[in-house]
Amino acid sequence: MARFDMLEAGIGSTAQAEILFELGMMYATGRDCDVDLVAAHKWFNIAAIKGSDRAAGLRAELAATMSKQDIARALRAAREWMTVH
Repeated sequence: MARFDMLEAGIGSTAQAEILFELGMMYATGRDCDVDLVAAHKWFNIAAIKGSDRAAGLRAELAATMSKQDIARALRAAREWMTVH
């Protein structure tokens, strides 16, 4: 399977952050998938790193409802994704 690279596709950092934010929203709300707060936190975290203030705010709200173990899993997943991409 081909890897989609947003930089190679010419998508700017603001658009990248918006796409990543939408992934977080998808998992947070269960839009077209099961609700997965760990995945939502992961995508909000990555979007925040890319500059999304909205993602940073929602990540903080979400973290307040999550266990420390789930937050650690989400942070680890975000770190792994950032390493690869």
